[in-house]
Amino acid sequence: MGALHEGHLSLVRLARKECGFTVVSIFVNPMQFAPGEDFERYPRREADDTTILDTAGVDLVYLPDAKELYPPDFSTAIEVAGVSAGAEGAARPGHFRGVATVVAKLFLQVQPDAAFFGRKDLQQVAVIRRMTRDLDFPVRIVVGPTVREPDGLALSSRNAYLSAQERRQASAFPAALFTARRRAADGERDVGRLESETRRDLETAGLGVDYVEVVRPDTMARPTRIEPGAALCAAVRAGKTRLIDNVVLIDAETAASEDSRKS
Repeated sequence: MGALHEGHLSLVRLARKECGFTVVSIFVNPMQFAPGEDFERYPRREADDTTILDTAGVDLVYLPDAKELYPPDFSTAIEVAGVSAGAEGAARPGHFRGVATVVAKLFLQVQPDAAFFGRKDLQQVAVIRRMTRDLDFPVRIVVGPTVREPDGLALSSRNAYLSAQERRQASAFPAALFTARRRAADGERDVGRLESETRRDLETAGLGVDYVEVVRPDTMARPTRIEPGAALCAAVRAGKTRLIDNVVLIDAETAASEDSRKS
């Protein structure tokens, strides 16, 4: 949605490495914002963004107009059930309907061979993967790693909203997630206990907590116990700024390697 940062540019570099022609769309999608959210004040820096993308070697920047994508009598939406139900889907009803609809339209308009998304938006990735599979889009979905500040805070266009004090407070968000990952590495397998301990850490730091959930990243279902590949995702508020992030608790490949050594 623009206001580009290093997280976006890491996806550009990945796309340029894997593809012969790179297109970047910039569109602040009104359909994925609920009333009272930050659509009107979401940072828009198209001139700066296009300069950055030109320097990064992007072949084409697509800047659709909302009236083109959504004419006055627009009445179609894509609902990806199940995988969109919890976490962000529960906290922001209708959000993923807007995401799925605009991504489907962009896929049809651009007709890419591959599309690149960041892992920070864990549930968005799950929704897009499911939609792509279910509707037979001939698009390969590639997921790039979360890019973080030196103190661990995931890069986000919304970080620009944070005051200096809120920015210091926000550093407790990734710290709590990394602590949860260490607890899992030390043997914690109780989903509810890990969620409640992480919530406590976040609230102690003064952050407002929307949710803390252990999920399977491909389905967003809640496992009965913490298992290889499970992720902890959360949404918090520092002041009025809402931030999301996630970490894999037990890497599936690491767990498989450890099981192999034990056997």
